[in-house]
Amino acid sequence: MATHRPERVSEALREELEELIAYELSDPRIRDTAVTEVHMTGDMRHAWVRLHLSADGRDATIEALNGAKHFLRRQLAERLNLYRVPELHFEPDSSVGAGAKAEQLLKRVRRGRPRDQQPPE
Repeated sequence: MATHRPERVSEALREELEELIAYELSDPRIRDTAVTEVHMTGDMRHAWVRLHLSADGRDATIEALNGAKHFLRRQLAERLNLYRVPELHFEPDSSVGAGAKAEQLLKRVRRGRPRDQQPPE
């Protein structure tokens, strides 16, 4: 029986990390950073966080996020009800272009809306 728990947890991690990085971190090296996706291992002990980064300062941003890794994990433990918060690994997402980003956003919108619901008239 296949469960979708890793997918649900990775999406919850993505949402929380997006908010934490945008609003809670005050490091000047972290700017214009967006979390595009989170991939988790089957045992949910490791999470690879893919980031859309600005062209300048990519390495500095990754280094700053690695320095804030413990703070981020502690905040995730407070916000999410998980038995074990996964170890975070940050990597740049080079596959995201303007079209791919728009496609990801539309996919998230479709996922949140029930299929049988009719638009209001």
